[in-house]
Amino acid sequence: MKPRMGMQQEAVSTMTEIETPASVQRVQAALIAAGSRSRVIELKDSARSAAEAATALGVLAGAIVKSLVFLIGGTPVMALLSGDRRCREDALPAALGMSGVVARADAVAVRAATGFAIGGVAPVGLVRSLPVVIDVGLGRFPIVYAAAGHPFWVFPTTMSDLVELTGARINEDISASANAAC
Repeated sequence: MKPRMGMQQEAVSTMTEIETPASVQRVQAALIAAGSRSRVIELKDSARSAAEAATALGVLAGAIVKSLVFLIGGTPVMALLSGDRRCREDALPAALGMSGVVARADAVAVRAATGFAIGGVAPVGLVRSLPVVIDVGLGRFPIVYAAAGHPFWVFPTTMSDLVELTGARINEDISASANAAC
């Protein structure tokens, strides 16, 4: 795959099934099944955090999709935010048409809900369907990069493709500046 928009040529390689983790293969299979043209790419450096991913790809942190899992009244949900934003947890129930106490999911709950470990949670290829909300701020970028099931793997996409792939609702209230105090 040719690197896209801002990706450093030396920072990526294409997928080979021989050494590709099963979780990454699951993400690629989900993309293909959905008719997406996106393909997973392996980074030479870790993309465990938005800052690491942005550095590895040579893009702004805002172009990185953070896939965050929360529990609303005990039900797992996913929020997709720009890497330069933080989640306004109090806004999640209304954004998803739910009610209940919001809590950040721990590593065990994240893996149970998604099939992925923290640091590589993809928005597609989940082991179960989750309610998903997308921060409108991802629309600032023509191409965004989401985790692909492993800290060294990502896939390029667009906000509109993420909506189609996840069935998510777009919302302008679920994020705030990462520097803002609440």
